[in-house]
Amino acid sequence: MTIAAKTIHIVGAGPAGLMAAERLAQAGAQVTVHERMPSPGRKLLMAGRGGLNLTHSEDQAAFEGRYGGAAAAVSPWLDAFSPDELTAWAEGLGQATFTGSSGRVFPRAMKASPLLRAWLARLDGLGVQLRTRSRWTGWSADGALRFDTPDGERLERPDAVVLALGGASWPKLGADGAWVEPLAAAGVAVVPLRPSNMGVNIDWSEVVRARVAGQPLKGVALTVGDRTVRGEAVVTTYGLEGGAVYTLSAALREAVAAEGSALLTVDLRPDLSVEALAARLQAGRGKDSMASWLRKAGGLSAPAAALLREVPGEMPTGPDKLARRIKALRLTVTGVQGLARAISTAGGVRLDATGPDLMLTARPGVFVAGEMLDWEAPTGGYLLQASLASGVVAAMGVEAWLAAG
Repeated sequence: MTIAAKTIHIVGAGPAGLMAAERLAQAGAQVTVHERMPSPGRKLLMAGRGGLNLTHSEDQAAFEGRYGGAAAAVSPWLDAFSPDELTAWAEGLGQATFTGSSGRVFPRAMKASPLLRAWLARLDGLGVQLRTRSRWTGWSADGALRFDTPDGERLERPDAVVLALGGASWPKLGADGAWVEPLAAAGVAVVPLRPSNMGVNIDWSEVVRARVAGQPLKGVALTVGDRTVRGEAVVTTYGLEGGAVYTLSAALREAVAAEGSALLTVDLRPDLSVEALAARLQAGRGKDSMASWLRKAGGLSAPAAALLREVPGEMPTGPDKLARRIKALRLTVTGVQGLARAISTAGGVRLDATGPDLMLTARPGVFVAGEMLDWEAPTGGYLLQASLASGVVAAMGVEAWLAAG
């Protein structure tokens, strides 16, 4: 049996939902996409403002390891839609790509808008119907999908459904987590939503807030527990954010939840040993100011030097003690930024509440994709890759389920 005569509704016009729509429309289904916002792909467009990171070029084992405890569940998604396939898909939309020195893959346009325009044009050509300002509110007593629209409530009874409503980060862009209540009422197990890839709170002095906030810490190494990440961070009025912080955000979030705070150790000169750094500092600063001396002898930027003073007590003057502080600056994380400021979301529909095809066990014919599911990953291409791949898996699941019926 083909699905050519079947009607399928996708709820959510983000990457996962649009990918599911594309695959199902290519299979011949009559596809309708609902989006509560006035236009689709708003979070994708926001993500592309700093350069749209499509995926990553690292080997499969390392790639899968980025998904932590959800790696076993996400691995089949990547088999269904690999990083190479994502790159080819983007290029098929006319978006040439390149791989940066970090291994990250970007469109040459470095923006999401050209890709989204081309994608929407493709979907339109496939006959996909897009309904904006159409907000899903759950199911009616007889199982129909309920939508709030500008024309009032609308009930829909498609042959299958893909829910791709996102998490709850940056809710002003469309994903507000309002889907949790109707799914829980339907007997679907949902892990509480939590921020992921978010900044962390540190009680800086007024000097740091006034003089350093907004400045980067480049080429540092951050350590939480037994895990160390090298990269960049940005000092903010509330604490730290940036790629290296986001990579450790899950560990910091869980430590704060369990203990009330977390220890973050910063190595401001990870390319030098303590001994080599102490040797550079051995001559003393002479007539130089402390900041100037740390820049010249220690190779520290102004914001890095300022953070050394955040440790209680006097600044070490001996080269050995100062080198040790530079190599292991201990900062106390007192909290994390909330969902409204987080890049992505942890928690969501439990992975064991679906089958491998991502169909809800409690609701046959309803499939789930994207950030609604309980997985998380650092920035670097891993978020978009898994979201798109889950859309492919959900579409495959819909096809198989309808064909079997």
